[in-house]
Amino acid sequence: MSKKVTSQNKVPGNLLMALQEAQTRLGCLSPEFMVELADSLDVPVNDVYEIATFYSFLSVKPLGRNVIRICKSLPCYLKNGQTIIDAMAKEIGIKPGETTTDGRFSFELTNCIGLCDRAPAMLINNDAHVDLTPRKISQILKKYK
Repeated sequence: MSKKVTSQNKVPGNLLMALQEAQTRLGCLSPEFMVELADSLDVPVNDVYEIATFYSFLSVKPLGRNVIRICKSLPCYLKNGQTIIDAMAKEIGIKPGETTTDGRFSFELTNCIGLCDRAPAMLINNDAHVDLTPRKISQILKKYK
């Protein structure tokens, strides 16, 4: 016998896990999907939307084939993180929050990715790149073009 999940007894992790799975499967979290998920979990749609827009690894808009996430946390910032952000923007021709017109890259800034000991750092899809320099940016991107 399964117990219905309600807003009074819901486990926030279930909602987050469902959103992460959908992000992987669908590429982004559409408004229609969020309404369906809210209905199936018997939680308010605004709860689903709040979580979907709070976490930087979830997206409510379509992303490119390669998602670049550069860490903007303090350790990366102190190790010339802004220089890395600027080098990436110049290299791919878009600013953080944008996707290239060909859909090859989306460029996002994110909080800590757990690589502070090798700052500055970024993820491209699930691949970690550390100890970044502007010169390394160009070399790394060749693998994804």
